[in-house]
Amino acid sequence: MERRLTAILTIDVVGYSGLMAKDEADTYERLRAERNNFVEPTVATHNGHIIKLMGDGALIEFPSVVDAVSCAIAIQEGVAKRQIEVQVDQRILFRIGINVGDVIVEEGDIYGDGVNVAARLESLAHPGGICVSRAVFEYTRGKVDHPFEAMGEHQVKNIPDPIDVYRVTMQNTVGKPPPTPRPMFRWLKLGGGGITAMLAGLVLWFQPWQPTSSPLPLQEFQAPADRPSLVVLPFDNLSADASDDYFADGLTDDLITDLSGLSGLLVIARNTAFSLTDQPVDIRDVGRKLGVRYVLDGSVRRAGDRIRINAQLIDSQTGDSLWADRIERNASDIFAVQDEVIRHIVETLSVRLSLSEQKRLERLPTQNLEAYDYYLRAEHAARTGFRPQLNEALALYTKSTELDPEFARAFAAIARTEAYVMRSNYDDVLAFPVARKRAYEHASKALKIDAELSLTYSVLAELQVIDGRYEDALISAERAVALGPNEAEAYAALNLVHTFSGRHADAVAAIETAQKLNPNLPNGTRLDASLAFMLNGQPERAVSILEQARDAAPNVDEIYTYLVAAYTLADSIELAHAAAAEAERLEANMSVELYRMKFGHLRRAEDLTIVLGALAKGGLQKWPWGFDAGTREPLTADEIRHVTFGSIWQGNVEGIGPGVTQIGTDGSLAFRTNAYIATGEVTISGDMLCERVESLSLGRTVCGPIYRNADSLVEGEYMYTYVNATKVFHFSPVD
Repeated sequence: MERRLTAILTIDVVGYSGLMAKDEADTYERLRAERNNFVEPTVATHNGHIIKLMGDGALIEFPSVVDAVSCAIAIQEGVAKRQIEVQVDQRILFRIGINVGDVIVEEGDIYGDGVNVAARLESLAHPGGICVSRAVFEYTRGKVDHPFEAMGEHQVKNIPDPIDVYRVTMQNTVGKPPPTPRPMFRWLKLGGGGITAMLAGLVLWFQPWQPTSSPLPLQEFQAPADRPSLVVLPFDNLSADASDDYFADGLTDDLITDLSGLSGLLVIARNTAFSLTDQPVDIRDVGRKLGVRYVLDGSVRRAGDRIRINAQLIDSQTGDSLWADRIERNASDIFAVQDEVIRHIVETLSVRLSLSEQKRLERLPTQNLEAYDYYLRAEHAARTGFRPQLNEALALYTKSTELDPEFARAFAAIARTEAYVMRSNYDDVLAFPVARKRAYEHASKALKIDAELSLTYSVLAELQVIDGRYEDALISAERAVALGPNEAEAYAALNLVHTFSGRHADAVAAIETAQKLNPNLPNGTRLDASLAFMLNGQPERAVSILEQARDAAPNVDEIYTYLVAAYTLADSIELAHAAAAEAERLEANMSVELYRMKFGHLRRAEDLTIVLGALAKGGLQKWPWGFDAGTREPLTADEIRHVTFGSIWQGNVEGIGPGVTQIGTDGSLAFRTNAYIATGEVTISGDMLCERVESLSLGRTVCGPIYRNADSLVEGEYMYTYVNATKVFHFSPVD
């Protein structure tokens, strides 16, 4: 077996399925011309060798890493010039990923993790962009004419460890890179005790795969007449060290969080406020677009152990400054500074505080700064959504609660993280039943300590609706809203409960309130909102909000799957088929039956029928991995019983590899692959075999047929194929 160290470049056309759906012949001819007349000559000029063409992409090898990066830059800048006159929705743009690594060479092709990482880097690039690994960055730094920008660690599919990603900074490209999120968690010395704490916003719900801001235009809203409305603009960092940006961001975050807890104010959510970072701001324009009367603007300067904050409250309708002040304190008094700013706002706007709100403002999250330190480190790790960091976050939350057993926010946050692990079915972090049990336990603990945390009730609402406890979930969601009247996350939880309970008009009303509080909703909330719109007979609104989600995160398979249903219900079948193709390209096991399982907690059977019918009509594959029974006949119930109970199956699982299943005469199940081991039970329903494994598929039962393969099998083929929502298993019974 031949191996060699080489530079690997993968290139792919952006939105190829959509272009083909619009005009197949024209797209094919234009892509072929671009490849033959420009891309291939450019590769040859830089000493590259095209290993293979793959439909809309290519795998290319270079003996020099510098040549690979130089070639990629030449391609992207050249394509930008060649496509500038083409209509925007018809442009052929590329994404490029580059890695350097050891590869296996066989019959003119190359294989191995080096190739896989390059492909994953390509998927992270923006249209017209180039993403490279740390190794490529180290090899080429200072040797090419373009600078690099760090994108941080990314956990990518089928690569066990996170990879450090860098993008090449280019001006002359057609596509635009998304803004790189600024780090929201850094270290700040608190006083002379030497205890460190991180300043960061206590965001009450997280969407790990969301960008922190979006360049999407903001929808205009009308300012409410019943109470003052406010947006806190990101505070400017005036410190000598530009790296102190985190300090200003943290101050902004905490002010938004505390002000959002006041029922007498309407406060715009954090990620909408931060979408205005580094933009020229016209106060009147901001007020009109966000539907707020008042704007809090300010700056912060840090020098040694001293901080100076300038803040002013402005009437967006007149431009008048209603209050302005300069506050200078020791850095250890940061919470007192925040409290002073909040009280000035409350007094200026004549906001009446309830007794509980007054007590909440006076109460620090914890008296133990070391516990607070661990808590904020855990928040930082949890926000990534990556599995290794989720393990780290759970450990840090545990340390925080051990240091302060009365730290309610930490218990609520660990419950939130466990709920995320549960619904994501990350059984390698925590098995589903364990994650579910702990999430309930920690949420209950948080409530015993502080019964007025909105976050805790939002977490409980989600847990309860997944469990089918619809009335309990509604009580929890309504309590979250009552305690967090300005928190879009609370209304998002209420929308989720109403949607899955079958109260679709109420769900739409809840999400409309969330949009007023946060015009720039996170993508996870946009998905939930789209489902509410679809089931309420408003598919056009679902399409609109899903297209926003797609534009903000173009490589998320679930967004395209929701778009399949929305486009179908809106009678845009061609677009639905293109979205289905993209969803399956991004995730081969995306299927109608997978969503039968994922939406199993829809209370009304007719709602599930609407969604699954739209997915099927829109062209999404019924079973994972493109399985098609063809002419094969499914086994009857009696035949399934004969081949199943008291049997051992040995075979191959699509996308995983060899697998063995052992089924007892009582229906007990043990299933083993190189990737995981699971135990559960099997039953027969009609002519389908049903599996229930508590640690997989949200603990739900998944059913599917068993097909008999060809009568005359050649050596190495299997007698049967069993398919359900989560796997395609080709097997033969063995003694």
